[in-house]
Amino acid sequence: MSRSYGQLCGLAFALDLIGDRWSLLIVRELLVRPEGARYTDLRDGLPGIATNLLADRLRELESTGMIRREPPRPPVATQLFRLTALGESLRTAVEALAVWGGEQVPAARADAEFRSRWLIIPIEALLRDGAPGEPTVIMELVTGDEPVVVEIGAGEVRARTASGRDGDVGAPDLVLSGPPKAILGVLSGKVPWAAATRAGVRSAGDRGVLVRVGLVED
Repeated sequence: MSRSYGQLCGLAFALDLIGDRWSLLIVRELLVRPEGARYTDLRDGLPGIATNLLADRLRELESTGMIRREPPRPPVATQLFRLTALGESLRTAVEALAVWGGEQVPAARADAEFRSRWLIIPIEALLRDGAPGEPTVIMELVTGDEPVVVEIGAGEVRARTASGRDGDVGAPDLVLSGPPKAILGVLSGKVPWAAATRAGVRSAGDRGVLVRVGLVED
């Protein structure tokens, strides 16, 4: 660690390790890319970061044991970055911060940068399968740069981008589309469904999926 608060406190020590600007967002990118991420993937997922700063942060996170580099393996011609078990253990903390921050969405700038992949963490942290005994259903969120596929079943909610899916999960039971800010507001529970529809959110398919995950009342 190049800098330290020098305090015998868990929070201070955590910030010693991951408190530098961009560090926690790099962890976010790797949490939503379990297959690993190339340097270019990380740069795309972190709009506004300077190339040299990204390289510095990756070195720092590697030196503290949060991430590891994997050598290129065909057909991938470049190295991949992945979280270590220590880095992966940050998931609960990242989810809690994402949920807390999501409650401030209504006040966010409408022109703020957005990537669909960023929905994965709040979706999995906020949504619950309200009918675990029922068959699995698929919801697709269409907003931002690519669709996000959400599988609800067996008491779990799992999300991934359409490009990151392993095999075909079939046609979605429900498609939810709209502007990113309005979609985030719905997921956070801070934007009521009626207000979301006025903001451009639309649903097509089985509305019971929304009821099942608690986004609307039956």
